[in-house]
Amino acid sequence: MSGVKKLRTNLIMSTNVVYQAHHVSRSKRGQVVGTRGGFRGCTIWLTGLSGAGKTTISFALEEYLVSHAIPCYSLDGDNIRHGLNKNLGFTTEDREENIRRIAEVARLFADAGLVCITSFISPFTKDRDEARKIHVSAGLPFIEIFVHAPLEVCEKRDVKGLYKKARAGEIKGFTGIDSEYERPEAPELVLKTGELSVNECISQVLELLREQNIVPTEIMEEMNELFVPENKLNLAVADANTLPTISITKLDLQWMQVLAEGWASPLKGFMREREFLQVLHFGNLLDDGAINMSIPIVLPVSTEKKQELDGCAAVALEYQGSRVAILRNPEFYEHRKEERCARQWGTTCPQHPYIKKIMEAGDWLVGGDLEVLERIKWNDGLDQYRLTPFQLKQKFKDMNADAVFAFQLRNPVHNGHALLMQDTKRRLLERGYKNPVLLLHPLGGWTKDDDVPLDWRMKQHAAVLEEGILDPASTIVAIFPSPMMYAGPTEVQWHCRARMVAGASFYIVGRDPAGMPHPETKRDLYEPTHGGKVLTMAPGLTSVEIIPFKVAAYNKTKRAMDFYDKERHAEFEFISGTKMRNMARSGENPPDGFMAPKAWKVLVDYYTSLKKD
Repeated sequence: MSGVKKLRTNLIMSTNVVYQAHHVSRSKRGQVVGTRGGFRGCTIWLTGLSGAGKTTISFALEEYLVSHAIPCYSLDGDNIRHGLNKNLGFTTEDREENIRRIAEVARLFADAGLVCITSFISPFTKDRDEARKIHVSAGLPFIEIFVHAPLEVCEKRDVKGLYKKARAGEIKGFTGIDSEYERPEAPELVLKTGELSVNECISQVLELLREQNIVPTEIMEEMNELFVPENKLNLAVADANTLPTISITKLDLQWMQVLAEGWASPLKGFMREREFLQVLHFGNLLDDGAINMSIPIVLPVSTEKKQELDGCAAVALEYQGSRVAILRNPEFYEHRKEERCARQWGTTCPQHPYIKKIMEAGDWLVGGDLEVLERIKWNDGLDQYRLTPFQLKQKFKDMNADAVFAFQLRNPVHNGHALLMQDTKRRLLERGYKNPVLLLHPLGGWTKDDDVPLDWRMKQHAAVLEEGILDPASTIVAIFPSPMMYAGPTEVQWHCRARMVAGASFYIVGRDPAGMPHPETKRDLYEPTHGGKVLTMAPGLTSVEIIPFKVAAYNKTKRAMDFYDKERHAEFEFISGTKMRNMARSGENPPDGFMAPKAWKVLVDYYTSLKKD
C-alpha cells in the first residue's frame, strides 16, 4: 500500500490537456433526461457520523425522485470504496482524495442532468468546501445537508458494529471516537434523524429542492381532496341552495366520492372535454406532464338538462333530494357513447353490464370544478372502512410501514389469493424491508348483479383474518370507493394508480384483472395475462412496483393451495370461480386447505340467504 501512496503523492500533473466544451447544452439535455422537462442537475451532499442515517435517507430520496420521473443517482460511501476508490485507505490524505474524487464524479452526474445524492461521512470542512467549489465553478447547485444524530444515538444503532470495534481499539482513526468530525457551519439543511422519521426527513429535503426549483411543485401535491373547507362550508351550502340542480345517480355519487377523496388526483372535478379526450386517446392526463389516467370519470346529463343549464356559472349536484356538491364553470360536450365504449372496452356489446349503463345514460357530459359539501357516507355499517388516501397514508405511517403492498379484489379471498399475498411479504422481507404492510382493498362501488355484495365480502375477509390466513397485525382492510367497469387491462391501470396515490409501493396483479366473460360468446373478454403485462409497461406508474401473478391451484398431495408446477400437473386441481360458487350454493365443502372454514361458511350463508329471498 505504501508504494501506491507514494505513486499517488508524487503524481506529475499533465500540462498538455485542454478542456473541451460540450456541443449539447444543459437545457437541451434536460429536455430528454427523464419525462419531466427541464434541467435539474445538482448534487445533494449528505454528511454526518457513521450511523446517522445518510445511506437510508439517500436511498429513500433516490427511490422517491426516480419514482416521480426525476433522474437521480445515489453515490454511497461504502459502495464507492468497492470500486472507484478501492485503492484508498483512511489516512487524512486518503480521505481527502476520496472526497475529491467523489466531488468530481458527482459534478459529472449533475452536469448530465441528474440529481446526484452523495452519502459520505466527509468529516473535514476543508474537503466539503472543496467539493462545493468544484460545483460552483461549474455553475451547478451544491446542497450540503447535515444528517445530524448525536454520537450516543449513532453508537446505539451501530448497524455495522464499527463503533464497538473502535471503542475496543480494533479500528484506529474512527470518526467520532478518535478522529474529529467537523460539523458544517452553514449547511442548507439539518436533518435531526434522532428525532425525525425517514419520511419526515424526505419531506424536508423535497421542500428544499422545491424552493430551489430543482423539483416541480406537483410531485409534492399528489393528492387533492375536493371537500369544502370547514370555515367556508356555511357559505357554500347557502350558495348551493340558490343554484339550479342536476340530479345524480348512485353511480354518479360513487364517482364523486372517488374524486372528492383524491383517488383521481390531480383531477379537480368531473372531466372536461380536453381531459376526456386525453384519457380516451392517450390513457394519460397531459397538461402537467404525463399522468396515468386510463378511464374517463365523467358526469352524463340529458339534452334537456344541458339546454336548461347552458350558460350557468355554477350548478348544484343533488342526490335523493339533498344538495351534495357544487360544479363550478360547467362545460357541456357530446357524450359519444359508441366511440367511448369501443376505445375503453374494445367492444360495444350492449349486454356488457357497464356499457349498458353508458348507453342508457344522457347524451351529453358535463365537466367542471367540484366542491363537495361533506364526506360521503353510505350508512351501511361499513363507513369506518372507507379510508381516504390521506387517512391510509397516516395509517401506514403509524404502523411504521417501510413498504406497502396492495391487493385489489372484488371476490371472496381463497387461500390461493392468500398464498400470493404471503409470498409477496416473504419476498419483500428477503429484499431487506423490515415492516411491509398489506393493504387488502376490496372494491366498494357498483358491481354486476352476480358478484358477491360488498357487505358479505367484508364479512368473509374478516373471517380470513380471524383464522390467521393473513396476519391481522400487518394488514389494513379498507374499502376502495370506485365502481367496477370490467374493462380489463385498461381498468387495471386505474386500480393500480389509485393505490399508488394512497401510498402503495407494490401492487399485486392477478389473473384476468377487471375481466369477465364476453356476454355473448362467454369466452374471456380479455386475454387473462394481458392485465399484468400492460401494468408492467404502463406509463406513469413509476412509484409502484408490479408484483406479477403466479398461478396458484389446489395441490391434492399437500391438501393446500400451492403455486402450480406443470411438471407435477397431476397433483393439481383448478377450482374455478364458477365451481366455487356452485359448491357454496349447494352447501358443499371445498377440499381442505382451499379456503379458511369460517370464511367458507360466510360464503355458504350468503348463497343460502339468496334462496330465502
